[in-house]
Amino acid sequence: MRISALLSAVAFSTLLTGCYTLQPVTGGVVPSAGEEVAFDITDAGRLALGGMIGPEIGQIEGRLVSKENGDYVMSVFAIHYLRGGEQVWTGERVTLKQDWVSSAYEKKFSRGRSLALAAVGVGGFTAFLVTRSLVGGGTEGSTPEPVPSTSLIRP
Repeated sequence: MRISALLSAVAFSTLLTGCYTLQPVTGGVVPSAGEEVAFDITDAGRLALGGMIGPEIGQIEGRLVSKENGDYVMSVFAIHYLRGGEQVWTGERVTLKQDWVSSAYEKKFSRGRSLALAAVGVGGFTAFLVTRSLVGGGTEGSTPEPVPSTSLIRP
């Protein structure tokens, strides 16, 4: 009974952590302030932001702080470069003009990936228990039988 409760706890905690994916924003509707978003940057945006961030910006990811006069104000978490690589940021604010953005994405909970992660977690935990002989199956409470003494006394 304890093991099933432990397995349930592992699965539940994995689901709480969950997996998130960036989904394209449909219909041209920009996510509201406070949402985690990512914007693909145009050539004009790379040129304008090149001095501050670098010339090969592919995507900027972070939390949308506000949308003011067509500009997006973001608290940046990461910069993804065109030729691969990523630079982690700690919430610095960057303003992006609408002309600098080619595509917008919002971070959404991925149910399928989260369930797959939970299944892998439970399977790994079960394998750990089985290989460590932590699951019952012994003879708890029984006492070993005494070994007969075979001492010989010679006269």
